[in-house]
Amino acid sequence: MIRAIDLTDPAETRRLLELQRVSYRVEAELIGFDGIPGLHDTAASIRNCGETFFGWFESEQLAGAVSYKTDSGVVDIHRLVVDPGHFRRGIGERLIRHVLRTLADGTDKFLVATGTANDPAKRLYLKLGFVRIRDFEAEPNVWITEYERSANRMS
Repeated sequence: MIRAIDLTDPAETRRLLELQRVSYRVEAELIGFDGIPGLHDTAASIRNCGETFFGWFESEQLAGAVSYKTDSGVVDIHRLVVDPGHFRRGIGERLIRHVLRTLADGTDKFLVATGTANDPAKRLYLKLGFVRIRDFEAEPNVWITEYERSANRMS
């Protein structure tokens, strides 16, 4: 079940932080970089990030989460994290589809980025109709790939 994550609830914020750490640890290994910001978040930094969060809950357990910001018709998906014990179950895809469907009205395009070496994430974004925009070096030898998708594209 997908529902909003309440960042004013300390228990939900703690569960989100734990989920981020285990999920981003896998990405850090894939891309060879442990400086992913989500690995170093605190409860305060999560509460003050300005992002809206949705979670995938199974039996009250947070198994995945997505966050985004909106600005002038653009939805920028900032985080997509799934508990490694729940990989390959479609949770990430369902969370992204939820954002695409929920925010389609009034949105011109969606943006997302991932580590260039994160092949599972890249496959997911391409499957969902995102188009690669560019690669850039965020840190020495750490490459990020950006994608965009038109909001009016049917998914």
